[in-house]
Amino acid sequence: MGATVWPALIVLAALGWVGPAMAGGPHLEEMTWPEVRDALRAGATTVIIPVGGTEQNGPHMTLGKHNARVKVLAEHIANELGNALVAPVITYVPDGRISPPTEHMRFAGTISIPDDAFMAMIDGAARSLAQHGFTDVVLIGDHGGYQDLLAEVAQKFNHRAAASPARVHFISVYYKTGRDPYRQLLRNNGLTDAQIGNHAGAGDTSEELATAPNMVRPSQLTITAGAAGWNALGVTGDPGPSTAALGKLGVDLIVSRSVQEIRKAVDRAH
Repeated sequence: MGATVWPALIVLAALGWVGPAMAGGPHLEEMTWPEVRDALRAGATTVIIPVGGTEQNGPHMTLGKHNARVKVLAEHIANELGNALVAPVITYVPDGRISPPTEHMRFAGTISIPDDAFMAMIDGAARSLAQHGFTDVVLIGDHGGYQDLLAEVAQKFNHRAAASPARVHFISVYYKTGRDPYRQLLRNNGLTDAQIGNHAGAGDTSEELATAPNMVRPSQLTITAGAAGWNALGVTGDPGPSTAALGKLGVDLIVSRSVQEIRKAVDRAH
């Protein structure tokens, strides 16, 4: 955080504003509108829009896995940045064809929306935040299926608002770091690719244990071991070896790399 921002935030804290450096966290939905206004005036002009999803995650992990995890990670990223707030999580995303169902829609509880509705929602949120004075709107997505859509929203917003000080930054590093770099850390700690899996396996489940352990059903971990492909329970991999310590390896890497990329993006834009 810049030297001019900290003193202002200290004053606001004394007046009762609970901002990024305070225990209440940097979440917009937990602030009043005057608190948001004052945070903007103090220099908190970056806002993160976390995108999750409501989908099946096997019998051992709840439908809100992505939503809970991306909210926690967004808070960590905002606190590291020092001048950022966090918008409410986007919980409805494209997640397969509804009828006849494909992908995660084959499992009860998954919610899917059309691509254009999703993009319009993200764009509307970004425009709203820019209207209030946020100059850097950051998009991070915890699910792989809509990464290209987030990139498209950012590109179209920035083209349309070229004369405006506001910019939308799609941070692909957030999701990409949770794939190969995190997998390598897990391999270094003794896990096999078959255990790590691609969905609700040891990698995915460990991250959830490190961020939102209440979303995991420990009693179900040993019955959902799958193979390299989808099994009948909607799992690839074996969540049995999952631990919060393994998940923290991924969390720390995702946060540090995302912070670096956001700072670079903001510097390029301004």
